[in-house]
Amino acid sequence: MKFQQLWQQYKDPLQQFLRSQVKNSADVDDLLQEIFIKTHQHLNTLKEPEKLRSWLFQITRNTVIDYYRKSRVETSRQDKVNDTMLTDEQPEQYEQIRQELTNCIRPLLERLPEKYREAIEIVDLQSKSQKELANKLGLSHSAVKSRVQRGRRMLQNKFHECCYYNSDVRGNLIDYQVKPNGC
Repeated sequence: MKFQQLWQQYKDPLQQFLRSQVKNSADVDDLLQEIFIKTHQHLNTLKEPEKLRSWLFQITRNTVIDYYRKSRVETSRQDKVNDTMLTDEQPEQYEQIRQELTNCIRPLLERLPEKYREAIEIVDLQSKSQKELANKLGLSHSAVKSRVQRGRRMLQNKFHECCYYNSDVRGNLIDYQVKPNGC
């Protein structure tokens, strides 16, 4: 794919994403230009062309994160990165990202003890309530709540061992990269 075609195809979705993250329209334009410069410089490093869209949004997220890091140093208060970048507001842009994250977490989840793995899978991956899980397992709601919290903590520890990541001010994951040594 030629760079000009790439620009035409992805300019609008990337600009829309940037507008959802950055309030200042001049900054959005500057960031978009920076993203396409980075893309042009590193396009030859893309190993899997079928993941081009995901790769572009990864560059975009990293650029937004860098923008806010710089802003934090320069001023004490400016726009913040949207608390949850993986929202349902723009599912078409995030579905592939969600899938990649799920694929990354799945092997880590498999390493947890069965009762914690089951709790995480049902509550977090299948989006069932803790009460539903309690009813299914015949446990109290507080027992299931503890199990889910412990499972999440175990999974988080495994994730820390295997991945570099960035999170927002609430601790929500907004970006990750598998460490070179893997897991």
